[in-house]
Amino acid sequence: MVNRDRARAQARERAEELVNQMTVEERASQLRYDAPAIERLGIPAYNWWGEALHGVARAGVATSFPQAIGMAATFDTELIHRAGDVAATEGRAKYNAYAAEEDRDIYKGLTFWSPNVNIFRDPRWGRGQETYGEDPYLTSRLGVAYVEGLQGDDEALLKSAACAKHFAVHSGPEAVRHEFNAVATKKDMEETYLPAFKACVQEAGVEAVMGAYNRTNGEPCCGSPTLMKEILRDGWGFQGHYVSDCWAILDFHENHMVTNTMEESAALALKSGCDINCGVTYLHLLKALQEGLVTEEEITEAAVRAFTARYLLGLFDGSEYDQIPYDKVECEEHLAVADQITRESVVLLKNDGILPLNLQDGKTIGVIGPNANSREALVGNYHGTSSRYITILEGIQDKVGHNGRVLYSEGSHLFKDRVEELAWKNDRIAEAVVVARHSDVVILCVGLNETLEGEEGDTGNSYASGDKADLNLPQCQRDLMEAVLKVGKPVIVCLMAGSAIDLSLADDRAAAVMQLWYPGARGGSAVADILFGDCSPSGKLSVTFYRSLEGMPDFEDYTMKGRTYRYMTKEPLYPFGYGLTYGNVKVEGVKITAQDNASRDVTLEVDVVNAGSVETKDVVQVYVKDLESEFAVPNHSLCAFTKVSLKAGERQSVVLKVSGDAFSAVDEEGKRVRDSRRYILFAGTGQPDKRTEVLTGNTCVKADVEF
Repeated sequence: MVNRDRARAQARERAEELVNQMTVEERASQLRYDAPAIERLGIPAYNWWGEALHGVARAGVATSFPQAIGMAATFDTELIHRAGDVAATEGRAKYNAYAAEEDRDIYKGLTFWSPNVNIFRDPRWGRGQETYGEDPYLTSRLGVAYVEGLQGDDEALLKSAACAKHFAVHSGPEAVRHEFNAVATKKDMEETYLPAFKACVQEAGVEAVMGAYNRTNGEPCCGSPTLMKEILRDGWGFQGHYVSDCWAILDFHENHMVTNTMEESAALALKSGCDINCGVTYLHLLKALQEGLVTEEEITEAAVRAFTARYLLGLFDGSEYDQIPYDKVECEEHLAVADQITRESVVLLKNDGILPLNLQDGKTIGVIGPNANSREALVGNYHGTSSRYITILEGIQDKVGHNGRVLYSEGSHLFKDRVEELAWKNDRIAEAVVVARHSDVVILCVGLNETLEGEEGDTGNSYASGDKADLNLPQCQRDLMEAVLKVGKPVIVCLMAGSAIDLSLADDRAAAVMQLWYPGARGGSAVADILFGDCSPSGKLSVTFYRSLEGMPDFEDYTMKGRTYRYMTKEPLYPFGYGLTYGNVKVEGVKITAQDNASRDVTLEVDVVNAGSVETKDVVQVYVKDLESEFAVPNHSLCAFTKVSLKAGERQSVVLKVSGDAFSAVDEEGKRVRDSRRYILFAGTGQPDKRTEVLTGNTCVKADVEF
């Protein structure tokens, strides 16, 4: 972590000097997300609301990365750090250019409300696509990497300000998030919901934390003394600023019913430590002050924290970052990073040998499906604008050129039962069947987009407010898949979605299955590179693909029992951490090279070989199994990983460090305990579970650890 303690102390001192020159009315005005100018003090207007989950969003043209859930599938902290740095660079370039035009509008500042480090605990959650998946360890490593990329490595300045959201227990359901009370045990809080936030605060020095809409254990997350004071500031030493989710404070009295008036809601949020209000409730702070509900000192402290951030960003004195030119936006270098992340995010779930396709065969390739030529399916939600979009169809057409023929059919609507309103039901299936019959191989692009899964209020999925009712594809797409598979030609199913979908039919009958996620605005080009073997896929699932929801706890139930690979008892269709390559990387051996019995830190040396005939990257994964503690998770937990690149036949030894925290358990009171002495460490290219072994043909090697 870059140590900015000295810079923060200096920034806070200057912030105090500036805030002391303001009237209380001016101080209160600066706690709005759209803070107005104070001309007499030379303070320009500033809008705190910015988005950059996978590239700068909603502010015009920017480099477009795969959606966060896809970036997570890379299992590559260095790549995620680079993505954060690209977003910060382009954010600065845009801010510099916009500010010169006196444009200080929404989404055009340097405070980015990213990353989303909530845990994707239930596959129905529409916003799960914004996260790094279901595992607290993976989420924490990638969250830290992205925060550090966004904030830069200058000890005196922030390149941009990252924000870990949504603190702390938030993963659906979207439809009732404004009134919902997420009940989580102390054990689940410490074991699952809090680790990534803690890492972002203590390891990455994240500048901001955003509260969630819902209540957690009875307290609204933007007005929770337990979360905001006891845990975040007193427990973890958080020094940055806290921001509400948008209009979340309004929910205190309108939906949660924990207060009665605007003034009481504003007071509860401010007194709990919420500095910036995304919404309008803080317009009532002055009345709350008149009524004695808040003090002038509390308003002052929030303003000081806000201006400390602005000084750390160098917004008053100028900085080296002011020289970043606009031509950095969507430059060739940044687009290359996006392409690499897309290539490494694609997960190959099944391959009977059909992939990679041979470009020299001169085959006729049928590209079918509602997502084959869809721009919306490229970008997911919270996206920016690209100056060019390359759909899967276009990527394949560009790749094939004159070496073959590419036929296309939309096949079906995304979710309606017909494309043309006046047509018969399933009006594009006949065309799809004809295309399939005239093709040597079919690439079937199915899935969702942000109109079917996403955030409440932002989607067309009004019946579920962005969440999924089940794991099925829309009926029209299931009908399409059945019809195309029935033709009998080899079919490669490409799923574009930000969450787990029931792919049992494709797994049974398709020649190959690929998970593309939402691959970014130009993602079709990188996907074509993989289809035709210019590079090998190397992505791993950051979420479990369940066979069904049978036995899954209610969506509203926040206990972890039966959820995610750490707690599930049923066999998955495709496990967390699973993904094939065109090579055949195996772990041949593992040995402990260092062990600190006091800290419990362990260093491993893992021997890997690519026994295949194709150069590839793969992910070496280490899982820990506690053999003694009654408080241990039921299965095993990811505790280390690294991306390796191996030529055909190449052997490597890689070193991984396992933190002592991995050798602890969480008791029912939420305390980390070390009541076990015996553990097993499993090293492989996936989990040490039977399903992964069946799918890959490889087993993990293990090392016994005793303290």
